Amino acid sequence: MEKYRVHEVAKDFNLPTKEITEILTSFGHPPKNHMQVLTDEELSFIFERLTQKHPVSSIQVIFADTAKEPEKKQPAQQEKKAAPAPAPAPARKDGRDGKGGRPQPAQAGQHAAKAQQQGGRPAQPQQQAKQPVQQPVSRVPQKKIVDTRKGGDVNLEKYDQRLEELGGERAARMERRGGGGKEKIHSQNRQRTGGPAFSNKRRQDEAEKMRRLQLEIAKKAPLKVMIPDEISVGELASRMKKTGAEVVKCLMKNGIMASLPQMIDFDTAAIIAEEMGCKVEHEVTVTIEEKLIDDHEDKPEDLVPRAPVVVVMGHVDHGKTSLLDAIRNTNVASGEAGGITQHIGAYQVQINGRPITFLDTPGHEAFTSMRARGAMITDIAILVVAAEDGIMPQTVESINHAKAANIPVIVAINKIDKPEANPERVKQQLTEYGLVAEDWGGDTICCPISAKKNIGIDNLLEMVLLTAEMGELKANPNRAGQGTVIEARLDKGRGPIATLLVQNGTLKQGDIIIAGTAVGRVRTMMDSKGRRLTEAGPSVPVEVTGLSEAPSAGSPFFAVADERMARELVEQRKAEERAKANAPAQKVSLENLFDQISAGERKELALIVKADVQGSVEAVKASLEKLSNEEVNVKVIHGGVGAINESDVMLAASSNAIIVGFNVRPNAVAQESATRMNVDMRMYRVIYDCIDEIEAAMKGMLAPKFREAVLGHAEVRQTYKVSGVGTVAGCYVQDGKIVRDCSVRVVRDGIVIHEGVLASLQRFKDSVKEVTQKYECGLTVEKFNDIKEGDIVEAFTMEEIPR
Repeated sequence: MEKYRVHEVAKDFNLPTKEITEILTSFGHPPKNHMQVLTDEELSFIFERLTQKHPVSSIQVIFADTAKEPEKKQPAQQEKKAAPAPAPAPARKDGRDGKGGRPQPAQAGQHAAKAQQQGGRPAQPQQQAKQPVQQPVSRVPQKKIVDTRKGGDVNLEKYDQRLEELGGERAARMERRGGGGKEKIHSQNRQRTGGPAFSNKRRQDEAEKMRRLQLEIAKKAPLKVMIPDEISVGELASRMKKTGAEVVKCLMKNGIMASLPQMIDFDTAAIIAEEMGCKVEHEVTVTIEEKLIDDHEDKPEDLVPRAPVVVVMGHVDHGKTSLLDAIRNTNVASGEAGGITQHIGAYQVQINGRPITFLDTPGHEAFTSMRARGAMITDIAILVVAAEDGIMPQTVESINHAKAANIPVIVAINKIDKPEANPERVKQQLTEYGLVAEDWGGDTICCPISAKKNIGIDNLLEMVLLTAEMGELKANPNRAGQGTVIEARLDKGRGPIATLLVQNGTLKQGDIIIAGTAVGRVRTMMDSKGRRLTEAGPSVPVEVTGLSEAPSAGSPFFAVADERMARELVEQRKAEERAKANAPAQKVSLENLFDQISAGERKELALIVKADVQGSVEAVKASLEKLSNEEVNVKVIHGGVGAINESDVMLAASSNAIIVGFNVRPNAVAQESATRMNVDMRMYRVIYDCIDEIEAAMKGMLAPKFREAVLGHAEVRQTYKVSGVGTVAGCYVQDGKIVRDCSVRVVRDGIVIHEGVLASLQRFKDSVKEVTQKYECGLTVEKFNDIKEGDIVEAFTMEEIPR
């Protein structure tokens, strides 16, 4: 097939190239330049558009043309000597020269237009001169050809041309085989050029052509392939109706070496399928969880107000338990002896006919475990502060937990009946942690109370209800129940017992519920007063039996319709948990911080700062928060004095934070928890080291060369003063080993008091290379003699990290 370019089409039609370019652009295939080769489809569209733009002005033009033709010629001669064209027909670029074939519609329209412009006269007088006798012409021809098709834009010529092309292809194939196909084609040509009449054979050939045309059209329609998120190469080949070898070959062309059983992602599979002429659609797989659990959004008209869920927090001995007892005793009906059954972790009380749900769990622990699992179940926090003690370390921890959970805090200043009580000092201390009392111009509600003497309790509860009203807490009771597991335990007689807080919908007796990896039917349901219930609405805490196992606290639970699917989902979750236990969790650390920022996963870097003195905490906090930039905000969510403990690690795990320590060390439990939860802990002795390292991590330039490897810990049991040597420490190795010439740090009450090198290590009178766990030894630290009994000597070495 010859190439037919844009500028050639324009030249053949005596049109500017720009006009042809505009026609193709309207078709949706704008050419790159005037040299672009056109496809059959594009040519057809150009011819159709030009035919429509150059219609015959009136029927008289046709009459005039017809009248001027010689009327008495033989039919065969008339066909041979057709009406002369206004210009020589251009050589066809698609393999036909136009001599034996039909004129294209666009050319026909153009000829008609030119004939009209020339007044209906033929354009070539030479051919007229050759005719022997000029017949007299009349204005009304004997034979009229009238086109009755409306609009004139049905292009039948295009289909005739396609049929002829198919015939030509068939002839070529027959010729290659050496069969008798040539004769068929010749005979068909003879018939077309005035040979014998149609025969039965001709009709069969025409039917064969039509069948081939239909097959061609069917082949052109692309195969639609549904591809999921992941698919094996073999399965992809099967869906595309291709051989595995073809697909593997196409993958190799794209630089992917994959065997048939290997899994490839959707993007890769889509590229391969499109290259192989298939239409791709993304197959959305509906999981069992999506089928089973109804998580549609509630309509605003279906929501009704619900009771607030309140948690009480504060420092030890500040009166949390006394306050809870006062609230319970005030609101228990007189007939109840002793009030509420204590084994349930939540209870509801009525204030002026309106319920409030209290969670009877240690405040910060409840927050940490719930937030770690992404379940925000409390609406309001009551922070209990003793009027004579003021803010204490655990109070600060509680404030940080409440802020991290983003819930309103009501401060209950307890013990105001004591003579040394100073509520104003408490309010002043609260301002340091961002809680400004209402009477000081802030928005934190502060209620002076005395839990022992029952002063101000009613006012506190009214403030809780007011805060709840401001929050517009609503839920839809007319749907399947869902909520959170508050706590669970195993009872010898009744089996697994779970305390559930219904957060939305209504939980009914007999419902099938799924909570984490536990599934079962609700056999019995009891409220906080030990009464049997048949159903529980939003914000109602209940104790249920009938689960297969005790679910973990903080797991969400859902009431479902299909028990078989629920059990299947539980099996899936158990398998996922096993896989997750084997794979290390991806937590934020300074090493992967820049990658997470680049990927857009991290907009805020949470830090927990622990130092040996309060001044250091404030200085470090201020310096680190200045590192914030437009990409990532550095936020210190908690700062405290003393050794890093388990509570800090739990908060870091739930908030995805990094722990920064200054002159402090983690205790054994915290160290173990951090390893288990994959929490990054960084210990520093110089503030600039910390700032430089975190800044470098944020810029992606962190390249640590050395890593600290802790060898072991030894407890100092006795000290000896030896002249010329200094203080010798008699130690007991608790874990690991102590090695001669290793680096050591002396830790006293969690605070690092010295860091240096081990000067000598002895067992009895012999100098040894190392002393292992559960053995005693004597050691001296270079240039340090202030060792005391009870100190911990931590031995460590610096290992080089391969780049």
